[in-house]
Amino acid sequence: MDTQPTPIPIEERWRRTVPPEDLAVYAEAGFGGAREMGERPCLILVDVVESFLGPRPGEQAQPGDFMSCAPHGWARMPAIVRLVDVAREAGVPVVFVKGNLMAKRFCGGSVKASAAPATSALLHSRGFPPELQPKDDEFVLEKSRPSAFFGTPLVTYLNRNRIDTVLVAGSTTSGCIRATVVDAAAYDYRVLLVEDAVFDRSMFSHTVNTFEMHQKYADVVDVARVEQLLTGRG
Repeated sequence: MDTQPTPIPIEERWRRTVPPEDLAVYAEAGFGGAREMGERPCLILVDVVESFLGPRPGEQAQPGDFMSCAPHGWARMPAIVRLVDVAREAGVPVVFVKGNLMAKRFCGGSVKASAAPATSALLHSRGFPPELQPKDDEFVLEKSRPSAFFGTPLVTYLNRNRIDTVLVAGSTTSGCIRATVVDAAAYDYRVLLVEDAVFDRSMFSHTVNTFEMHQKYADVVDVARVEQLLTGRG
């Protein structure tokens, strides 16, 4: 018998988490309007690597797992894998983003951590899990800061492919995802944040940050909505 709790829809989690008076302020100000997906989307998959996923369900945590978002990351993995499959079937380019070991070692990171910089960099640069491997013709982008745009050729890649919309998924909601979403909006791309394919260490932080991004920088959608939007594009 399945004992897994029924997932709470993101709008309901927002209502349960954000005080009613704050919801009213955003609504009165006109935040949260929706925009349509453009003609040329691209999926940006941020930091879905073993260091952020952490130990699989049933496995014991290791000393180097302090960056882990388990169990939230593994709970989102089926949706993430489905999202990548949907994008590939529709002919949408996928960019896999991970930490740059060399840049972090010599230039440092931007997040306070208890580990030494070299150790933190090594953990951040761990590989993608077996169920989520880039294809030979897919761009693997390495970054040294939270945003996938900062100090990387991502804008050049998107412009070269005439991309007008970015779908953002991965981790962490409050860190690298939010930084990437804000920068994408600053570059004037249409941004869709795929909520059920995004994770953080804290569900509270995830909920608050997705609410904020939906109000200001992105349309928060789910994989089912993305699949609906991409149907027939292949």
